[in-house]
Amino acid sequence: MFRTGLLAALAVSLTAQAAPAPAPAPADTIYRNGYLYTVDARDSVQQALAVRGGRIVYVGDNDGVKAYAGKRTDTIDLQGRMLMPGLIDGHLHPQSGGSRLLNCSLNYESLTVAQFQSRIQACLDQDKKSGPERWMIVVNWFQQGMRPEGVATTAAMLDALKTERPIIVRSSFGHSALLNSKGIKTAKITRDTPNPAGGSITRDAQGNATGLLEDAAQDLAMNLLPPLTVAENLSASKAALAAMRQQGITSFLDAYTDPETMTAFATLQKQGKLTARAHFAVLIDLDKGATPHSAVAELLKQQKQFDQGPTRVAPSMQVRHAKLFMDGVIAAPALTGAMLAPYLTNQGTQEKPNWQPGPHNGPPSYFSPAALRATLTELARAKIDPHIHVDGDRAVRETLDAIEELRARPEGKRVRPALAHDEIVDPADYPRFAKLDVTPVLSFQWAKPAPDTVEALKDYLGPQRYAVVEPQALLLNAGARIAYGSDWPVDPLDEWFALKVGVTRTAAPNAGQAYAGKLTAQPGMPRAEVLRAITLNAAYTLRQEQDTGSLEVGKLADMIVLDRNFFTIPEEDIANIKVLETVVGGKIVYRAKDMR
Repeated sequence: MFRTGLLAALAVSLTAQAAPAPAPAPADTIYRNGYLYTVDARDSVQQALAVRGGRIVYVGDNDGVKAYAGKRTDTIDLQGRMLMPGLIDGHLHPQSGGSRLLNCSLNYESLTVAQFQSRIQACLDQDKKSGPERWMIVVNWFQQGMRPEGVATTAAMLDALKTERPIIVRSSFGHSALLNSKGIKTAKITRDTPNPAGGSITRDAQGNATGLLEDAAQDLAMNLLPPLTVAENLSASKAALAAMRQQGITSFLDAYTDPETMTAFATLQKQGKLTARAHFAVLIDLDKGATPHSAVAELLKQQKQFDQGPTRVAPSMQVRHAKLFMDGVIAAPALTGAMLAPYLTNQGTQEKPNWQPGPHNGPPSYFSPAALRATLTELARAKIDPHIHVDGDRAVRETLDAIEELRARPEGKRVRPALAHDEIVDPADYPRFAKLDVTPVLSFQWAKPAPDTVEALKDYLGPQRYAVVEPQALLLNAGARIAYGSDWPVDPLDEWFALKVGVTRTAAPNAGQAYAGKLTAQPGMPRAEVLRAITLNAAYTLRQEQDTGSLEVGKLADMIVLDRNFFTIPEEDIANIKVLETVVGGKIVYRAKDMR
């Protein structure tokens, strides 16, 4: 009797185990027959994916995805195309980029003085409505690319133009601005005007302002410019989002924001027109009398006004980051990057140069060690992640030192510091990024031969330091988690060209013979690491890696379809990749004509 009962129970158990699993609920969308690069822990490649309710419910092969097909499921045959996670740009300036699309632009081009003048004169001639007191604002000036090399950039270049208006020409790097004489007068800059903290007024031998303003000195003119209207801010945000979704950007960090920018993006979000997950870093600036405590308190005030809570399916806004500047830029003519050793100067002639250590190694860091430590402590207590501009090796060293002290305290354990740019890092500091869990956020496109990395840099650093400039693979090989940030509009928004440079360290084919070959003897980054930098690693810096950055079940359906395979095409062809479709939270926000 006992045996019979046992057998019956076993039969019931086996029947239950053999019962087929219930069919999954139908998906909203299925993608099949693709090259699905997942960016998961194994960098696996799959064939198909299913989306329901804005999240991924299946990743696998074509046979397995059939179970998710229903009467209303939209099935997309990728026809072998590559599907990957959406791009996450960990450092850009969307409002500035969007507004510059609407302004008089020099388009980042290398120009002679005559070309420079002609382009600006054309803008002046086209603007027939503005009076003699209204500033003419010119953007995207590739200051380091002016021809001939070493030409003086002064107010005289602008004074030759036919206008009575004040003119300001803004360098694409964002750290310099050039005024004409009317602009200098309007800004009330005289021989007696002191250099502001964190900036300098370039002067001639007689002590008169030449018109060139560096870093914080730009505010002497910038603060006089008419602010964008509400309508102009909204137009700039719309233009920025349009440019980003065409590139395949599904999340971004605005690395230096303001309430006007966040108001514009909040308006678009309420209208259902926010097409990327928006993160914002509020500036922490102690130059104007703020303390670390009061500056962080202001940040938290803006967070309360604009942060929209945890990440969800529909794109929303988060204010969880602080922006700090430790220095300027290492390239000439600015040379405002904070360096451990002096910049070199030519103590010979142009025909027979003799580059020797000069009188300075850049400005004092924009935060003193004590102020930086106090600010990072306040941010950690407020659960705000610091995003810190560091260009020179001294700025990197001092910042890592402060983070090392912060990590030793309880409030410093959970922060996720990011160091943006890192154009030159002392080799002794490479392993400290991994040891301290600090993410370098790098602009890969800078690691190519160009006027700003050759003429404006090589001689000023000397061969030993120049050999390790733009140390992307060097940091990677030391164990650092590399993330990507375009820094748009410092450069044109061209993510695929940047990724190509990350792999090759070469310029565009049309850059000319002077910029052929690789930048230094450093290797490029592996293709998989380049993509991880602009997906999962950038998601980590935004505390979004549980929801985005890879194609895995349960994550948000933020993804893009490409017109060619990133991994199988020749390296140089990576720059030519086009995005055919951009999807955010399962919703198509961009589709090219070539899709379907």
